[in-house]
Amino acid sequence: MDNCSLDSLKARALALWHEHGRVTPLPGLVVAVTEGPFHGVYQPSLIVVLQGAKISRLGDRVYRYDAGKCLIASLDVPIRAEIVTASRETPYIAFALNIDPAVIAELLLELAGDAARAAPRADALGVHPLPGIIVDPLERLLALAERPQDIPILAPMIRREIVWHLLSGSQGTMLRQIGLADSRMARIGRSIAWVRDNFTETANVAHLAALAGMSPATFHRHFKAATAMTPVQFQKQLRLQEARRLLLCEGSDVSQVGFSIGYESPSHFSREYRRMFGAPPGRDSADIRRSVTSETSI
Repeated sequence: MDNCSLDSLKARALALWHEHGRVTPLPGLVVAVTEGPFHGVYQPSLIVVLQGAKISRLGDRVYRYDAGKCLIASLDVPIRAEIVTASRETPYIAFALNIDPAVIAELLLELAGDAARAAPRADALGVHPLPGIIVDPLERLLALAERPQDIPILAPMIRREIVWHLLSGSQGTMLRQIGLADSRMARIGRSIAWVRDNFTETANVAHLAALAGMSPATFHRHFKAATAMTPVQFQKQLRLQEARRLLLCEGSDVSQVGFSIGYESPSHFSREYRRMFGAPPGRDSADIRRSVTSETSI
């Protein structure tokens, strides 16, 4: 992909940011311009970096992606991420577009049988060069923000075009697993959905394996291959991320937050929280509030 194409997309993304901030009028599309360390959950999505570089960590795996590259997420997974290349003059710029599994399933019907059921990829995340063929539809999608009356009609069509090209390219093997109901990824995804909806309950591997239609041993092996974590480690990250959200958004008492996410011991909660975020819960939330209130607009 040439620099002119990247610059054009970057200009569109910056215009959206200045007009609307992170959340855009386009459903399922968010823009980021110089954000700090991130702990959260990636949904199935396409993340395109237009300037700067970022590292995302999934368990013990590290994924670096910089300008002209994209990260594709095929499962809901808890992520720790940080920007590694950016400055005030050249901030990190990126956008994320959610990928609808139903759209992938529909488009797979148009592919030949062998292509639709290519060998599965184990990883929940993958980094790829941004395919040049999707630059034009991406630019047309971002440009729809200037014509809100066109969004309900044209945005779904352009998103299908983008997904079609991704399915037909080198990223297709990974993406196809999102739309195949009986794929290993889809079955692991069903167990992940249960953990996300019931993260305060103790994760029972036998129950999760049954949801995925696998034996406990097979499920444990495939779950760790996809997420780089055991189910228990996965649930712990979700719990602690929810704790951080509660502390920041609701200002709840530290002990109360720990109990609400399933920890019986406040000291155990504080130790686990500090191990993940680098500071005890009270100090971490206070530091983030101070940094947010002291930030200047870009």
